[in-house]
Amino acid sequence: QRSSRVDLCRVCYARNTLPRRGKVLTVDTMNVNVKKVDYAVRGPIVQRAVQIEKELKEGVKKPFEEVIKANIGDAHAMGQQPITFFRQVMALCTYPLLLDDNKFPEDAKNRARRILQSCGGNSIGAYTTSQGIDCVRHDVANYIQRRDVGILSDPDNIYLTTGASDGIVTILKLLTAGEGRTRTGVMISIPQYPLYSASIAELGAVQVNYYLNEEKCWSLDISELQRSLQAAREHCNPSVLCIINPGNPTGQVQSRQCIEDVIQFAAKENLFLMADEVYQDNVYAEGCEFHSFKKVLFEMGPEYSSKVELASFHSTSKCYMGECGFRGGYMEVINMDPEVKAQLTKLVSVRLCPPAPGQALMDLVVNSPQPGEPSHQTFMKERTDILSALAEKAKLTEQILNTVPGISCNPVQGAMYSFPRITLPERAINEAKAKGQAPDMFYCMKLLEETGICLVPGSGFGQREGTYHFRMTILPPTDKLMILLNKLKEFHQKFTQQYS
Repeated sequence: QRSSRVDLCRVCYARNTLPRRGKVLTVDTMNVNVKKVDYAVRGPIVQRAVQIEKELKEGVKKPFEEVIKANIGDAHAMGQQPITFFRQVMALCTYPLLLDDNKFPEDAKNRARRILQSCGGNSIGAYTTSQGIDCVRHDVANYIQRRDVGILSDPDNIYLTTGASDGIVTILKLLTAGEGRTRTGVMISIPQYPLYSASIAELGAVQVNYYLNEEKCWSLDISELQRSLQAAREHCNPSVLCIINPGNPTGQVQSRQCIEDVIQFAAKENLFLMADEVYQDNVYAEGCEFHSFKKVLFEMGPEYSSKVELASFHSTSKCYMGECGFRGGYMEVINMDPEVKAQLTKLVSVRLCPPAPGQALMDLVVNSPQPGEPSHQTFMKERTDILSALAEKAKLTEQILNTVPGISCNPVQGAMYSFPRITLPERAINEAKAKGQAPDMFYCMKLLEETGICLVPGSGFGQREGTYHFRMTILPPTDKLMILLNKLKEFHQKFTQQYS
């Protein structure tokens, strides 16, 4: 047999051909965990929306003239203008000859020079250290210290990241271990941001759901955390608790008392805390205020601040900046074991460094123009205008959706999304199931085909059994948002009549 295989190889070589074999990489041979990954924010509905846009360009007639994408928190794609100062400094960093141009204000030039002097060869095109540009990490630490009213931040605990998502996945990699009943369980809120469920699936960890209370404006109940934890301990080792504050997709802002309760729970149950705080400037509702987990942790005293392990995350993509494409972010780690921290530094070094332009932009977010500097007045006006407009649109969205019979929307206290509950007729639910679709997926697909509005079904974020939702951004300009909401109102009434 060996001789015949050798002869076959010789013949193939002589004929300059190879024996016919199947693909090495197939759906059957690929990593099974990758097949479990699902990311609804860019799922089938968004893919269909892209196809429809192409069809419209090709002249295909539709009952609408454009696709309105309200599926993702991409502010600039929705028409929000960049902050002038940020783009001036980025222009100077990427083309330093502009430093001689008198059209640029001196504070922008000074920021650019400082960043460039911290880069290899004075170029933003050079690799940086794996943990991030040193002066940027110092600026991040100073920003955290100001934000948290004097609570110290060590630049050595700061890691610059490729958006917050990169930091979140990196920490989850460190935490995932064990097999069977010892496999790491990761507690995530339902509804949740699909980055978490997708990352947990890819890493082969165990997803542990805890449900937010929709009847109490998507609040977090400690009793529900306890229920979830106890149930999970029957089949895995829950060791991580993930919190998104302000919430995505639900838009709630946690009270200080709630954060304190969560920290006490994490300390009692020996859980690693992950605080996703990328919407920290997006707080709109009266009486609501952003409290960082780190600030509350340290205000609770050394019993907690010396014990609870915490990683918190921020980004250039949200808040008033909306600079998603630069992929800038940071994470701060607190009370991490020094040996584990060395492993973290090793892990991030494998990917060399986060994008230097994203690091530079993160520096501008945490080191923005100060009173007395030439750019301060313009910067503050632009920042205030953006956040004020978002607050108005949050209120508008809630008000209009709540006028529609069959739609119930909690106040959008913060972040960039509403997550209303929709009541669907039994016939629609049955038809969706017959097509192998989740009922709210069926609803959102019909909405897209008939109105051009692209939303994400609640099933992509998780929801209580028997309830249906969709997530919608509040980012479109007010005039377009009004069109969207009125179209949605008309569609829901027509859909309900059709299937009643």
